[in-house]
Amino acid sequence: MKRRSFLKGTLATGAAAVAVNAGLLTPSTVLADWNKAAFAAKKTDDALNSVYGSASATASGDVKLKAPAIAENGAVTPVTVDASGMSGVESISIMASKNPMPLVCTYDFASSAIGYVSTRIKMGETMNVIAVVKAGGKLFKAEQEVKVTIGGCGG
Repeated sequence: MKRRSFLKGTLATGAAAVAVNAGLLTPSTVLADWNKAAFAAKKTDDALNSVYGSASATASGDVKLKAPAIAENGAVTPVTVDASGMSGVESISIMASKNPMPLVCTYDFASSAIGYVSTRIKMGETMNVIAVVKAGGKLFKAEQEVKVTIGGCGG
């Protein structure tokens, strides 16, 4: 290791330690807030109630859910939710109905953002993937069955 690299690292570590001790860097300001009840829910309706305060979502053609009909590996199932045709998208949630904890993820959007999410989820068996979009204070959903050949949740 070169002397300059060592000195830079030592100074950076010392500055970070001073900032932590002075209370400038606290875990509460660094960590994201999360809805513990929603992610611990065992049923999709309970998770929806925890996230949105209601479990009644209307099926809509404006919510485009793209997932494979057959997922060869449930550990990395690609899912895309496109609600860009809707105005005022506030959030998008993705659920896997038969997972031990069905709520996979929730994304909150700023007022000027386009409602589009692409991610990979883990599924243990064949089940419905549900996308729930909150737009204009109302809940809309799209649902698709995904057949899993190799389980990702211990299967």
